[in-house]
Amino acid sequence: MAPEFPLLTPAELADVAVTWPVVGHSVLGRGAVSDFVDDRVRTPLGQTMTRQYLLHPGAVGVIAWDDADRIAVVRQYRHPVGFRLTEPPAGLLDHDHEDYLVAAQRELAEEVGLRAGRWNVLVDLFTTPGANQESLRIYLARNLAATAAPDGFVADHEEAEMDVCWARRADLVDAVLAGRVQNPTMVAGVLALEAARLGDRLEALRPADAAWPAREARLERKAVLAAFDERDEPDQA
Repeated sequence: MAPEFPLLTPAELADVAVTWPVVGHSVLGRGAVSDFVDDRVRTPLGQTMTRQYLLHPGAVGVIAWDDADRIAVVRQYRHPVGFRLTEPPAGLLDHDHEDYLVAAQRELAEEVGLRAGRWNVLVDLFTTPGANQESLRIYLARNLAATAAPDGFVADHEEAEMDVCWARRADLVDAVLAGRVQNPTMVAGVLALEAARLGDRLEALRPADAAWPAREARLERKAVLAAFDERDEPDQA
């Protein structure tokens, strides 16, 4: 028999933004996208723990689903894992206050040459919350049509070598469950779409401008860490 744990109510099924006091912070390495940092944190029991993790600007992804029941995908080389992954259009947020939908529309146009007449939020997630600050919003884009890439956009590096394809929705679901497709944006987005479709919840998806609490929490954490960075800067002569 399973143990009698407390049963959460629907109202209690929500992540809660909370920050244990940071008593020390240092940057171990700076990168083009992410900084690797070391925090000393005071726990509620009064202990001090050390956590090392990556800061991250956040990202958006797009499940672009057409009237023929296909989803637009790219096949892109990912050097850290040594795989060419099947992924949806996705990309980093350019700055802290960038409009999330505008960023998603940009990535859809840049990577697969599409625009959408209907947008909804499909799912929000933290990609690796034990080691990475990244928050990700995945949109569902429908009523698709071809469009030109934004002015000035030139594909380079991995993007210059990626394939743009269609995949049948059902085939993607099978590939995810079989472990053949592993990109987290694709896995979360495709399974969220399938859950919404089978649960007759497509019309209940959140609007494109729905609040994203993770982003507000990130700004608050950023302000806390910035105070340590300023304290550690050398005096200017």
